[in-house]
Amino acid sequence: MSQEKTTNPLVPMAIVVSIPVLVCLIIMLTDDGIERSLLWAAIKTGIILIVLGGAISFGVSRLAEKNTSR
Repeated sequence: MSQEKTTNPLVPMAIVVSIPVLVCLIIMLTDDGIERSLLWAAIKTGIILIVLGGAISFGVSRLAEKNTSR
């Protein structure tokens, strides 16, 4: 019996979403009209939300795995 490894659906979504976000970030970093403190606050908030979303996704996947093994 081989166990199928289920992939987290957030991984491909994160890859697709991160490309335009990185391009926008590079454009915003090179633009002189954007205040740096607001830009860094947005970056910090984005990182916190990504980590929080990943933690919730990981927790839910472990909970679902635990409930399906019964």
